[in-house]
Amino acid sequence: MNDILVIGGGIAGTSVAARLAPHASVTLLEMEDALAYHTSGRSAALFEENYGKPAVKALNRASAAYHKEGGYLSPRGFLLLGTAQDRELYESDLAEMGAEEVGLTGAMDMVPILNGGVVTHAAYNPNAQDIDTDRLVQDFAKEARRHGAQVITGAQVTAITKTAQRWRVESTSGIYETDMIVNAAGAWADEIATTAGVAPFGLTQFRRSVARLPAPGGHDIRSWPLIFGAGETWYAKPDAGKLIVSPAEEHPMTPHDAWADDMVLAEGIARYQAHVIDEVTRVESSWAGLRTFAPDRVLVLGRDPSEPSFAWCAGQGGYGMQSAPGASQLCADLILGRTPEIDAGVVESLKPDRFRR
Repeated sequence: MNDILVIGGGIAGTSVAARLAPHASVTLLEMEDALAYHTSGRSAALFEENYGKPAVKALNRASAAYHKEGGYLSPRGFLLLGTAQDRELYESDLAEMGAEEVGLTGAMDMVPILNGGVVTHAAYNPNAQDIDTDRLVQDFAKEARRHGAQVITGAQVTAITKTAQRWRVESTSGIYETDMIVNAAGAWADEIATTAGVAPFGLTQFRRSVARLPAPGGHDIRSWPLIFGAGETWYAKPDAGKLIVSPAEEHPMTPHDAWADDMVLAEGIARYQAHVIDEVTRVESSWAGLRTFAPDRVLVLGRDPSEPSFAWCAGQGGYGMQSAPGASQLCADLILGRTPEIDAGVVESLKPDRFRR
């Protein structure tokens, strides 16, 4: 294999380009003027091994050493809150997320603004960690360049044609010919496949909105954990001395440069507000991203079964940052014909041909 063209410059594209660059001549095309402009740059940036379906958890575990050894992680922990009204959701989350109950007093020691008249249950997991997402993306891009890859921004793909032996990809930055395409286009992955004449997988983009609030009550919140409402109906997380609050919504969208919906934000802030005593009086800024899921909510990694010179690194959903080291290594192994280190059963549940059997 001589040439590989990666389409998409988020965490999926930069990481798989870094894995492939030592073995092939790699070019990465990103349609925006900067890498990680869309969802990758708007991540909640949490590493939690128990987040996601079993195959996703396997990728998280496969990514842990890379994150730790690279110094991308810092302590955070998460606190799960429940009320008398959502006890069943709380119990379900408690079993799924590997947290241990700490009681209201223990929770208020961590987050002193909790409303003791509303919050009745609390559980804590100290193992969740923040990810330095910007450095992770940039380091993968640097690694790709170090092995000779070209990383080209402002390069929107406009046409893809299969010739007798190769692919011809037209973009706003020029025309490229390549032996193989890796589709890491995030929310646009199905569109790229369709443009190439490859069957899409029915990926769905779900908007998730975030509001940045001043630190509540003037508290120093840097050491506070991420806080989940039961059923993940909202979450709040310290961020650069402020507090980001998300409604944790999943509203289906078409691919676009997403923005937050004010009404949805207000509803999410109200759900957060019900659990604390400090009143929210001001939103400093807001944004949104599109989390892209395959129908089974598991990543799509490897060569397309109907067109082996077209590979997928897509469907990261809400797991892209934390699973990227493991997912990109697996994707590269499958493209290069190497035996993956991940369990074979997990690999089969991630390969594109699971949808076409």
